[in-house]
Amino acid sequence: MTEAEFRALALGLPGVVEHAEQDHPDFRVGGKVFALLGRPETTWATLLLSAEDQPDIVAACPEAFRPAPGGAPGHTQVHLSEAPHPRVREALIAAWRDKAPRRIRDHFRE
Repeated sequence: MTEAEFRALALGLPGVVEHAEQDHPDFRVGGKVFALLGRPETTWATLLLSAEDQPDIVAACPEAFRPAPGGAPGHTQVHLSEAPHPRVREALIAAWRDKAPRRIRDHFRE
């Protein structure tokens, strides 16, 4: 997974816009951040998953996903070079669903 592929997956979800905060791109839906690129380092991304979704996503691919040290519950780091495309897509959708307004979320088909 590259930064460009991560960006394309995130922006491919309904209602998503890219924003720059502190020189790091983030991805928002309904004004809420659900993913950040380049956090904690340039080869990483961070997903703002629900605390319920995080354990399953991390367990399914522990070489690529890990809970963010000292982060809020659900904040999950993704080592992009180790992350398989299907797993990142699944995790991005989970983070997006957690933040998306119902009117957008209800019309999304995977």
